[in-house]
Order: sequence, then structure tokens, then C-alpha cells
Amino acid sequence: MKTSLLTIAIVTLTLWGCGGASQRAEKPETSDSVLQQQEEVHGTEVKEIALTNPLSQPMVDEGQKIYDMKCSSCHKLTDERLVGPGWLGVTKRRKPTWIINMITNVDMMLEKDTEAQKLLEQCLVRMPNQNITEKEARSVLELMRKNDGEK
Repeated sequence: MKTSLLTIAIVTLTLWGCGGASQRAEKPETSDSVLQQQEEVHGTEVKEIALTNPLSQPMVDEGQKIYDMKCSSCHKLTDERLVGPGWLGVTKRRKPTWIINMITNVDMMLEKDTEAQKLLEQCLVRMPNQNITEKEARSVLELMRKNDGEK
């Protein structure tokens, strides 16, 4: 008797907990802003970047936060290679659009760009997609520019 009451209670709680599923299915959680953000993450090739002069300190600060959270485990701010190449001098060697595309569209870059393919051969580890938006990548680029001595 106790077992059947326990079973009924569990089934009742399970059904009650799942009761709003049909309502949730009717209201998709993908708003226009979420869709726009997803497009930025997995967008098309970036062909033009407007650089600030002087550097934007708020963008540098945001870039530092992103670097600390998503990039520092593989990249150093020096020229020393960790898992991936060090960042020192990267803005002197690469165009801003190349850097942004490598951050936001790594699969496309590894498929099409010979320099990205050479980096993969050197590092032997494919750069993961970190789901960084173009706006976030622009902040990381600003950090890289400061790291390379731009003011």
C-alpha cells in the first residue's frame, strides 16, 4: 500500500512538473536579439573593421575579461606559445579582419586560409569555437592592439 501511494505521488509530481511544457513549446525563447546574436557568432566572413584611434579603454577592458575567461588557457600575451601561438606582435603580422575572422569564424579560416592552416600544422591543436560575437572579438582585438604597444 505504501509503495503504491509513493508511486502515485511520484507520478503526480512528475506530471505536475512537466505541466507547462505545452505552454513553453508555444512560446519559443528565441527573440530577435538572440537570433541576431547567434548570427554574429556564426556569421559570414568579416570584410571590414573600423579601428579606434586612440584605443578605446572600455573595449580593452572588455577584451581583457574575454581573454581571461576564454583565451588565456591557450594563448599568452607574450610571444611564447602555450597551446596556441602567443599574441605579442599579432596585430603587426595580421590584418584586423584576419584576426576577427580567426576568432569568430575559425572553421571557415581553417578551411580557406593558408596562414590559419600553417598555424594548425605548427600547434597541432584546432582552435575551438568559443562562441565569441563579432563585437566581443572587436574588444579582444583592441586588447591585442594595446598589447602590441598601440595607444
